[in-house]
Amino acid sequence: MSTSQLFLLDSNVLMTAARHYYAFDIAPGFWSALDRKAGDGELRSIDRVYAEINRGNDELVSWVNHIFADYFFTTETPEVIQKYTEIIFWSQKQDGYSSAVKQDFARYDHADPWLVAYAFVNECAVVTLESANQATKKKIPIPIICDAFDVPWTNTFDMLRRKQIRLG
Repeated sequence: MSTSQLFLLDSNVLMTAARHYYAFDIAPGFWSALDRKAGDGELRSIDRVYAEINRGNDELVSWVNHIFADYFFTTETPEVIQKYTEIIFWSQKQDGYSSAVKQDFARYDHADPWLVAYAFVNECAVVTLESANQATKKKIPIPIICDAFDVPWTNTFDMLRRKQIRLG
């Protein structure tokens, strides 16, 4: 994965950062760096992540709507919809996950399969805080999906290093 790789941010990257270790009052440089790198075309997210974040009512919602709103790609393209459909079919065939987990994964408003579908079609890397732990059975983790479809993925801290983002 090169430094020129376009990174797509998962909801949990923004939500966890805002509510914990990179809270707006503690690490404003993190948020400025995301905005700057998005403006440079190095990182973005998708409309489904935007919708997930907007279900909240906190400072992140305000930041996303006032600072980052232009950096969400639409998933409503034939290619992305086709890949999304393939990912949903794949998920339904996976052993070890309950019907409830598979139903939750297949919800049309669930961003995870859309994020991987968009990344696949547009040759992006996914940034998530989820791990590729095969033992996780409460949800289908994004890294498991990425691995199944040959989509590169990483975590927030690796993304910061690869994009040469320094926070102080």
